[in-house]
Amino acid sequence: MSLERVDSIDPAEVYDYIICGGGTSGCVVAGRLAEDPNVKVLVLEAGPDNKDLENVHMVGGWNKNLEGETDWNIITEPIEQLDNRQVKASRGRFLGGSSGVNGTLCIRGTKQDYDDWGLDEWTGDKMFEYMKKAETFHEKDWHKADKSAHGTNGPLHTEPHDLAPISERVKESMIEQGLPYHPDMFTTGKISTGCGDALRTVHQGIRSTAADFITKGSKRNNITIKTEVTVDKLLLSRDAGELTARGVATISKSGKKVEYQARKEVIVSAGAYCSPPILMRSGLGPREQLEKHGIECLVDLPGVGQNLMDHVLCFIFYEVSQPALTNDYLAYHDNAIASTYQLYKEKKTGMLSTFPFGIFGFTRLDERLKDSELWQNAKREPGRDPMGLTKDQPNIEFWNTELYGGPAQYNDFPVDHKHTFAFCTLLFNQHSRGSVVLKSTDPLENPIVDHNYLDHPLDMLVLTEACRFANEIVMNGKGTKDVIKGSWPANLTHHTFTKQGDWEPYVRKHATTCYHASGTCKMGPPDDKNAVLDSRLRVRGVRNLRVADVSSVPIVNNGHTQMVAYGIGEGAAELIKEDALNSVSKLTPKLEGIAI
Repeated sequence: MSLERVDSIDPAEVYDYIICGGGTSGCVVAGRLAEDPNVKVLVLEAGPDNKDLENVHMVGGWNKNLEGETDWNIITEPIEQLDNRQVKASRGRFLGGSSGVNGTLCIRGTKQDYDDWGLDEWTGDKMFEYMKKAETFHEKDWHKADKSAHGTNGPLHTEPHDLAPISERVKESMIEQGLPYHPDMFTTGKISTGCGDALRTVHQGIRSTAADFITKGSKRNNITIKTEVTVDKLLLSRDAGELTARGVATISKSGKKVEYQARKEVIVSAGAYCSPPILMRSGLGPREQLEKHGIECLVDLPGVGQNLMDHVLCFIFYEVSQPALTNDYLAYHDNAIASTYQLYKEKKTGMLSTFPFGIFGFTRLDERLKDSELWQNAKREPGRDPMGLTKDQPNIEFWNTELYGGPAQYNDFPVDHKHTFAFCTLLFNQHSRGSVVLKSTDPLENPIVDHNYLDHPLDMLVLTEACRFANEIVMNGKGTKDVIKGSWPANLTHHTFTKQGDWEPYVRKHATTCYHASGTCKMGPPDDKNAVLDSRLRVRGVRNLRVADVSSVPIVNNGHTQMVAYGIGEGAAELIKEDALNSVSKLTPKLEGIAI
């Protein structure tokens, strides 16, 4: 590969900042940079605009966006610890990205999660302020919010979720089994054990997405949005020996190749799966991998595409004996979905106006694992458990669904007037790491993704014990124990009926992704050879180039990643503005002794 010439670019296609990816972080960066009317910003998005995508704005239609043109359709390599199953790692492929197809959940984790990154620009206090800045919170009378933790002026609209009857019962069981209720615990970042209400990026029945930062009320004339345009690679040049990003080469849906030039910076915001391939196709990445595909290695960055993290997740389904506890009757029974849809169309209310997850909980498993030889003999740092967590960080998250549902493979819908829900268990701070590598140099071909879930024995130990605890909450908790009729479907295995037993076979069969892919272009200090970025998101060895999305995080937070993506976007924009101001000040001569 040779360095690209940029002198032939159409002057109309020259911008100050080019954002490669109109997903969650990318839209935030673009919107915040464009607050300066003197800059010209270009957003390049591989998928379509989301304006007319009904199943983006109607939250209950989220799964209709998958496995088609609005999904990247990434499928993992066979995962040994999951009985060699391949897992669908769906991502939103349209303006707004996965903020338009996710679970709408605002679960920030704890402040310690971000302090653990060890980077002054991204402390827990700063990240929580960035996430707060993005938000406009809308209260509900029944919810006791910590107003000091919420934003009131951001483009992202959030509100509490009204619980279905089954969720109220699960909440009661969680409390009785040792998870006390703290209404706004997932906003404050201070609580590691308990249950609470997870806010949603929904308001008045409409999903709020990152696209709202550059459209609707935030639309600005200095932002150009080009959809259905895929970024192939970066245009790089050498200036006085320094490698510098000058623009990008793209290919449109129709096959047209166009180059765009950036006066100031190129920001790659294509996500944990797609940001590494852009760097690698540009000659930035592990030398051995690049040479395998005939790409000249301009900067040997061994960490590009490595350190892939996620939160592995396990659904346990139950059938209940009482009707109308769950919302199955509004979706699967007879022709109910037609009237449910009509209600949404007319009033923007009902089941389709929100995401079908109920109450959430955090917990630690110290006491439950104290007799495990593996746990007791595992290495640990002072003040940390074997998973690397302090006593103020949770090991596990629980939540329930409010009807049958989950990943696409769960298709045993209760159409015969039966009623079901799942109790879900999510693993935090996994030790296992995966990778993203190039399949070819074709920008239209997905990379090879290997999540390597549960490769580390401690990951399997903690998740299986957590599933056992989850089952005890449902089977023994006073809110649910009297309404459980059995597992769903009936052949799920005996594990849903007992406290004891080996849960590992169940986990191997049913564990799946939580769609929180992150870490593949991680930030790090100068002595971290696998860090792709410095603490200001700048790509090592290249000027005027940053990566701003969840691929940048060194360690995924113990929560969900939607608000992290917003926080990264907000923080990136501030850093870019700071660096631009400092650059100007260095070029401006001091005027001493002159009266102005």
